Amino acid sequence: MNVLFVASEAVPFSKTGGLADVAFALPKALRKENVDARVIISKTFDLPERLEKSENHLSHFYVDVGWRKQYVGLSEIEYDGVPYYFIDNEYYFKRDGLYGHYDDGEKFSYFCRSVLESIRYMDFKPDVIHFNDWHTGMIPVLLNEHYRHDEDYKDIKTVYTIHNLKYQGVFGPDILSDLLSMGHDHYHSGGMEFHGGVSFMKSGINFADAITTVSETYAKEIQYPFFGERLDGLLRHRDHDLYGITNGLDHDIYDPRKDPHIIKKYDTRGLKKKRENKLHLQKELGLEVNENKPMMAMVTRLANMKGLDLIEHVMDEIMGLDMQFVVLGTGEPHYEKMMQYYQSKYPDKLKAEIQFNAPLAHQIYAAADIFLMPSLFEPCGLGQQIALRYGTLPIVRETGGLKDTVTPYNAFEDEGNGFSFANYNAHEMLHSIERAVDLYRDRRAWNKLVQRAMKSDTSWKNSAKKYIDIYENVMNR
Repeated sequence: MNVLFVASEAVPFSKTGGLADVAFALPKALRKENVDARVIISKTFDLPERLEKSENHLSHFYVDVGWRKQYVGLSEIEYDGVPYYFIDNEYYFKRDGLYGHYDDGEKFSYFCRSVLESIRYMDFKPDVIHFNDWHTGMIPVLLNEHYRHDEDYKDIKTVYTIHNLKYQGVFGPDILSDLLSMGHDHYHSGGMEFHGGVSFMKSGINFADAITTVSETYAKEIQYPFFGERLDGLLRHRDHDLYGITNGLDHDIYDPRKDPHIIKKYDTRGLKKKRENKLHLQKELGLEVNENKPMMAMVTRLANMKGLDLIEHVMDEIMGLDMQFVVLGTGEPHYEKMMQYYQSKYPDKLKAEIQFNAPLAHQIYAAADIFLMPSLFEPCGLGQQIALRYGTLPIVRETGGLKDTVTPYNAFEDEGNGFSFANYNAHEMLHSIERAVDLYRDRRAWNKLVQRAMKSDTSWKNSAKKYIDIYENVMNR
């Protein structure tokens, strides 16, 4: 089985969010299951010198973007056992930031067309194109409109993964003729039209052979108005083709037994070494060096959807607990200033690092005792899975992938791997924090829960097999 995985970003070449981690880890897991999975992304980066030497230029050609003829450079490289193809066009891709430019509609129309045209120049013919998020949503539309007559394309199936329904790629209806070389009958048929515009996301949902989301709960949530972002009706209509598969975690990158960023490596039998990571971080951040003081952490984008308004509402009560709080991240100015204010108010208890710092993130996961993730909504979530892997007990709100990966602690049944609360309520969150801090005093019960958390199945293995089942299903239709 041949699968071409299409994304706008992929670790280690480019990253703004969890999509890049999936584009790196899922194809690698698929290859371990004997699927020839390859990745194609836009070349928004300069390769490190050690990788540049192995980059193989395959071809260059031109694609139609409406009335334009635009250059495409196609190259490949193998990284960590996975073949990667790069779409190179400096006009579209050599810019600051991957998204948010004035011509995103044109740029990603070009990208979708370039991906399809690149298949002609590869020594690889996909059985399935697995495309991701709104940036790739026009792939099945263009495939049906411009390529189905071609023998090399007529049997290709498509699977579309929604990582976050909130971001939809909606542009004016003129893109149909101006960028996609399509008639306005497609607009009037309703398959692409979205409240007066043309939606990449809606188009992907309508024209893909199967649709997936990044957790089982999120697949259910988006069929309701609150989470459905005005596409819930369409998703209910296609529910027979809609699957929820929880993302995994790349255990080569996130492994406390061999993580190069942490001071002391550890496993379930060496929790004393985990505490040494905590003592080191306390010293580095200027907090009280005390292994008996529970440390709660957040590594997050500072945004409303991440539950920062809940924290703001009860921050003084949180700081009244006998604990430390470490926050790493950047985001909305209001929440950056909020964290800086409370750090100045509670300098001995709160440390806010307003920056993006991957090594420090690893150190925080290894050092902290508690990981707070009170999201308003969370399609899957990576932070809580990393926390589990590192034995840092997560406190989450029961939504999306947080609900699917964190089982609340039950003292009577002696089960669970973290803590959770159901309603989007600041005091429910506070109660969960208080409960975790209280349990920390019972070191025997705490260590048992930590060990259980570290043994949680956060790998890609089972999820990769579920994707393979979907690929086989669409191929046999």
